[in-house]
Amino acid sequence: MTENVMKQIQISQVVVNIGIGEVGDKVDKAVDLVEKMTGKTAVKTESSEAAKGFGKRSGLNLGAKTTLRGEEAREFLEKVLPAVGEIDESSFQEEGNFSFGISEYIDVPGVDYDADIGMMGFEVAVNLERPGYRVKKRDYKPTNVGKEHKVTAEDAKNFVTENFDVEVKE
Repeated sequence: MTENVMKQIQISQVVVNIGIGEVGDKVDKAVDLVEKMTGKTAVKTESSEAAKGFGKRSGLNLGAKTTLRGEEAREFLEKVLPAVGEIDESSFQEEGNFSFGISEYIDVPGVDYDADIGMMGFEVAVNLERPGYRVKKRDYKPTNVGKEHKVTAEDAKNFVTENFDVEVKE
């Protein structure tokens, strides 16, 4: 019996993020690191109105991020997940998305230290979905995805374990 093609889980997007929390030269170094790790152009993230509680006004550049999709996302995960080795079970959401952090970029195999960047880590957020999720994002007559079709945390754990040889730690 063949598996239903519509039930196969795929990577929707991978967001690579570095939050510096202060204005200055470190933000430019964060942009350089994100671009070095992903090969894609990074954008600076700005503080919003909500950051006023931290003593930061809105519009300040406080970090860097980029989004990867498709084959680029899969290749990036294959490159950085060996640096993690295992992902904590609490990193998985009920909707099947998960995230993890890498404390120092030199932990990633094949990446050398860059004196211009210094020591810095980054965060990776992964969104998983099945074919057909477009129905909730489309402009014309958007609708909900059925309960049976949604990716669960268990589905996501199995996907990561089978496809990337990463252990999920309880």
